[in-house]
Amino acid sequence: MSAEDLEKYETEMELKLYREYRDVVGLFKYVIETERRFYLTNDYEMQVHSVQGEVFFEVSMADAWVWDMYRPARFVKQVRVLTFKDVNIEELNKSELDLPEGSGFKS
Repeated sequence: MSAEDLEKYETEMELKLYREYRDVVGLFKYVIETERRFYLTNDYEMQVHSVQGEVFFEVSMADAWVWDMYRPARFVKQVRVLTFKDVNIEELNKSELDLPEGSGFKS
């Protein structure tokens, strides 16, 4: 497989992943972003831990969708993330996900 073939494959996989994201994002309430992954979930719990002066975060999610083009199945029953990096959690605004009436696009 040439470098060009590999690049084309990865581009196709990213487009497929984006389309899947677009199809499922409306099912979820929260976006959770860590340094390694991007998750959609309706339920999460975050704890901040401090051990010997080091702070880390533990994020647990149930019934989540993970942005990862190398995973064969992106829906996961349980996720537990431990990280020393930042964790960004946003509540999705459902009205921002809807396309305007008469836009000519169907979701």
